[in-house]
Amino acid sequence: MPPVTAKDQAAPGEIEKHRFPCPACGSDMRFRPGGMELLCDHCGHEEAIEAPGGAQLAEALRELDFAEAARGGLPEAQMETTRTVHCDSCGANVELGEAGTARECPFCGSPLVAGAAAHRHVRPSAVLPFKITEEAARQHMTDWLGGLWFAPNGLRDYARKGRRMQGIYVPYWTFDAATATRYSGQRGDDYWTTERRVRNGKTETVRVRKTRWRSVSGHVSRAFDDVLVVASRSLPVEHTDALEPWDLGALRTYLPAYLAGFRAEGYSVPVEEGFGVAKGKMETVIRGDIRRDIGGDHQRISGLSTEHRQVTFKHILLPVWLAAYKFRGESFRFVVNGRTGEVKGERPWSKWKIAFAVLVAAILAGVFAYFYGMYG
Repeated sequence: MPPVTAKDQAAPGEIEKHRFPCPACGSDMRFRPGGMELLCDHCGHEEAIEAPGGAQLAEALRELDFAEAARGGLPEAQMETTRTVHCDSCGANVELGEAGTARECPFCGSPLVAGAAAHRHVRPSAVLPFKITEEAARQHMTDWLGGLWFAPNGLRDYARKGRRMQGIYVPYWTFDAATATRYSGQRGDDYWTTERRVRNGKTETVRVRKTRWRSVSGHVSRAFDDVLVVASRSLPVEHTDALEPWDLGALRTYLPAYLAGFRAEGYSVPVEEGFGVAKGKMETVIRGDIRRDIGGDHQRISGLSTEHRQVTFKHILLPVWLAAYKFRGESFRFVVNGRTGEVKGERPWSKWKIAFAVLVAAILAGVFAYFYGMYG
């Protein structure tokens, strides 16, 4: 059979874009993580994916004009309409696959009772395909759980033997911008003086460090490339930030074949709101630039004003393995970077282990106090 190409796949926005029937047996094929082929789990048939390169890849990675998007003027080719269902519990917009239905939210496990709705949005231009398998992701997760102090003993075994992990393509924005910042502040330079002090009835000479402050102002410039902002509200930001860094150099042209066998979440953070988050990340870097520009031993920033020019963006999908477990009445969520295996999750605690540790600490403190009182 010839390889699967972009022409063989459904147009963006069609529900069928996630479904690739096996030509040998008719079962659904899925993308094999770490490879470049579709695999049929029923009969083992494989089909290669012909990934566009060269000019097509360059076009997929082309930046879009932010100002144009803000006023709703993006070209029609950059837009698509998909059917999604909204989760009221965590806020996820779950894109429907080939079946057209979803019984529960893959992010939090809550039942999905609302009907599907058409969602018109900026189409993803690039994707990072899954690189590690579900088995490898589960091993990374159980290893991470095993390294946590005061975690319940049974949670790791429960997670290892529990329900399947969900492979999710999470939406992200990337932003580029040229910035020019004017600032005002103070520079502090240390100097030393000699003082005479009386201590325990004796006069002694000591060196004292002091700081001389003076007002400063200036400007710094920096070009930002691919500032990453998660476009989903379904996962805590501290979870998704902990999965970085992502190997964005391996981005590929968006093809529905990469999504075969996985779910994709529609973005719920508009591009304008996403740029607001990106500006906060940029300011953190800019403040570091200002401190270096001020110099001296200490710096104070009293004001800054930044102009963002040539702002562009991309909409991309990044792979995440996700697990949501209920253990002894408590819910836990874990996310695993689908490329590197980096893990982040909600911290489980064992009350018994904590109580035992406190008891041991109290006993050791009591023993120390006894011997200190006896022998000094």
